[in-house]
Amino acid sequence: MNSRTPPGPPDGPLQPPNRGDRTQSAPRPARSRWRILTHASAALVGLFVGVLIGVTSNSSTNKAAPSATVTTTATTTRMATDIAPSAVGKVSSGGFPGDGTYVVGNDIKPGTYRSAGPQGGLITSCYWARLSSTSGEVKDIIANGATSGPTTVTIAATDKAFNTTGCKAWRKIS
Repeated sequence: MNSRTPPGPPDGPLQPPNRGDRTQSAPRPARSRWRILTHASAALVGLFVGVLIGVTSNSSTNKAAPSATVTTTATTTRMATDIAPSAVGKVSSGGFPGDGTYVVGNDIKPGTYRSAGPQGGLITSCYWARLSSTSGEVKDIIANGATSGPTTVTIAATDKAFNTTGCKAWRKIS
């Protein structure tokens, strides 16, 4: 060999070290199989315990059904006759002021009404509702809406009342 040439690999294939008289590869030792079995069984036992804890904790915490929260809102009825004369004076003929519940046929006539929208300031929404009764129950609402701009509503002769909150005055347009 030359001193400048690095030594290369040895000639021929590398032989595994001789371990006794084994000439072929022997099967894995039994302790390696035992290790796999113990790890697998530990994993299965852990999975079983986790599922058991999950099942028992869910059934004990959900015995009582969750209770529903009920929110009720009281509706006050204010007739057109309750409004101060100065407020009524600001509404053109055939209209009515923005806030209140008005009985159709007595306080207001059926027809199409228009409001310029919310009163302004802190009030940013104009709410209205056509009602089948003045009981204040949600089931009495025929139709309703909340707008941030001008709105038009047609009040039918079959409606019992009309409720409005936060709206500028309503004027009849037809």
